[in-house]
Amino acid sequence: MKHTLKITILLLFMFLVTQFIGLYVTNHYLGEDKELPYGLEFPEAEKSSDYYGFFTAIIIAFVVAIVLFLFLSKIKIEFVLKLWFFIVVLVALSISIFSLTSNFDKIVLFGTPLIALLIALPLAIIKIYKRNFLLHNLTEFLIYPGIAVIFIPILNIYTIAALLIVISVYDMWAVWHAGIMQKMAKYQIDKLKIFSGFFVPYYSQSVKNRISKWKKTLKKSEFEKKKVKISVAILGGGDIVFPIITAGVMLKTFGIYSALLVILGATLGLAYLFFFAKKKKFYPAMPFITAGIFLAMLISYLIF
Repeated sequence: MKHTLKITILLLFMFLVTQFIGLYVTNHYLGEDKELPYGLEFPEAEKSSDYYGFFTAIIIAFVVAIVLFLFLSKIKIEFVLKLWFFIVVLVALSISIFSLTSNFDKIVLFGTPLIALLIALPLAIIKIYKRNFLLHNLTEFLIYPGIAVIFIPILNIYTIAALLIVISVYDMWAVWHAGIMQKMAKYQIDKLKIFSGFFVPYYSQSVKNRISKWKKTLKKSEFEKKKVKISVAILGGGDIVFPIITAGVMLKTFGIYSALLVILGATLGLAYLFFFAKKKKFYPAMPFITAGIFLAMLISYLIF
């Protein structure tokens, strides 16, 4: 097991809660006469071939985003990257918060896009420009549902399956061959002081034992000078958002039970990775999550 049992269960719980929030947000915007706020519009697929055009556009945008991130990090323009993250976080938070508050539209202004934006703005500022561990993880619950609802309308079963395969192959290459994912994560944490995903620091059992021993044997002044290594459990944003997108596509195509099966499959795939991964080794999560999703999609096809 890569992390302690407590941390592993915590990460799985955070992942699962985000998936269900994503399902709620998706269901809200898939309803009749539901539109994205702030002038954002869903592209409409008039025929089946349109989905393949959208798929190509997503892949191109993904490649451009990765290349641009690597270029900006290479020339060390941190303020541009932080602004980029800030805009994405602000928009995604606002979309999710609006879906949660829109039912209170009878209260003056409360259920409006403006209020959602005003709630999201300080959260985004603190998240990106201040370092707050608790707020960082709390906002992650809402960011990925907000991102997912932008992509769900332009994907169908075939294109989301293709997208999962492409992302999984890229994830394996980027982690096991090129090491890009490790470099990007390290750059975000060390230089930008942010991370796109869940971030849980903790003490390993050996460190806890060492601290306990120091408390008993050392004076307070000596104890305070001691330094220990903090372990970090992380789960990247891509590993969180793609299952939400898939569940959303299943929701609009086959209904709630198929979407729930996808969430279950993704969670089981991630759990398999967490429980069988070895310490101090890096693993791409998407291949395991994708395997669980495909199994769920197959079961859904056979049952429903």
